Amino acid sequence: MLAAMSRLRPSRRDPATESQRRSRAGFPALSLAFLFAVGASFGGAYGASAEDGVGTTGTTTEATTTVDTPTVTESPTVDTPTVTASPTLEPAPAYEPGGGSGQGPSPNPEPPTPDPPGSPSGSSVAPPTSGSAAGPSSAGGNGASASVPSVLAPASNVAEGYATSWLHGVLPDPTPPARRLAPAYARLLQQTARRAKVDWALLHAVVRARGHDGRMPSSPAALHRLARELRRLGARADAKRAVVRLGGAEFGQRVLALRNYNRAVGLKALVTGLERAKPSLERRLLRDRRVQIYTAGRADLASGRIDVRVTVLIRYLAVSFHQVTVSSLLSGHRLFARPGVVSAHIYGHAVDVSALGGLPIGGNQGPGSVTEAAVERILRLPAELQPRQVISLLGFGGPSFALADHFDHIHIGY
Repeated sequence: MLAAMSRLRPSRRDPATESQRRSRAGFPALSLAFLFAVGASFGGAYGASAEDGVGTTGTTTEATTTVDTPTVTESPTVDTPTVTASPTLEPAPAYEPGGGSGQGPSPNPEPPTPDPPGSPSGSSVAPPTSGSAAGPSSAGGNGASASVPSVLAPASNVAEGYATSWLHGVLPDPTPPARRLAPAYARLLQQTARRAKVDWALLHAVVRARGHDGRMPSSPAALHRLARELRRLGARADAKRAVVRLGGAEFGQRVLALRNYNRAVGLKALVTGLERAKPSLERRLLRDRRVQIYTAGRADLASGRIDVRVTVLIRYLAVSFHQVTVSSLLSGHRLFARPGVVSAHIYGHAVDVSALGGLPIGGNQGPGSVTEAAVERILRLPAELQPRQVISLLGFGGPSFALADHFDHIHIGY
């Protein structure tokens, strides 16, 4: 009985032991509360940093204000191992790419691109895309890439970043007064050649090939000596052999080209200028049986719509090869040479030749062919008649180059 009552009697407990037991019982609850507060704090910071990448500052303010700062005061009651977990959440600010896509941090974030400059009309011009060739201004100055115009001007095209404008203007007289022979020199040239029984065109060609030009390119004494030398070398019987013996093979080729040019224009045109002699040159070309021109092209010549350079060039080829077939002048040619570029034919500044010396250009464009000979002789024209384009399947530098669609003709343009 006494033993049973003794078990029912409340036992006395040590106060220190009771305090420790209560501390151990409350510790898990405090730990859970602290972890919850820390998680809420870092979750708010992470949400604010993620939304900051999109650029909504209002959302960022709300996310940061939800953090209860007093929760940090409970950190002394928590063991230090729980605090060391906070550095693992610090990479959150790195998720701030410029686009806010949330796909992770970019290895090398690029600086923001400035807005493109506005065009005169008020609209912005988009910068050139990466990988495209830069314009001419991109290489100089501060190295900034040049902006491409949003609206192209008429007769313009953009090829590989370079804008090219093709402007048409009336070409001046290829023989201005400083290049024309003085009437007194023309009379002296004709008389000297007649006395020596040599061709005046050959005599004047040798003078020009030696670098003498202008209104009085030679003195009377020097001209007489040269005429006698050409006669001694047999220029009347074989002009090519005579000029080669006089100055070499290359010199001889230049002389023969200048001689054919002099014959094509005539002595009077060298005195008055080619532009003034244009009507006479056109009539002579239309009567020339060595030149075959289609009907509409003959009408172009007769109406004066073809530049005098083209007229002289056809005459020059007729003298050099004794037969020329013209396949295109102005009429019948398409408007654009390529998109946005008006053809030189439309202005009367170009000619297409489809046959020379009785041989078609098509199928005769290899080494040693009539096309090679024609291109070489065109490139030996005097400076005032040098074309800007000589297009075939052969290229010899300068204005001559090759294009695959010129397999059956030679294009000469000014």
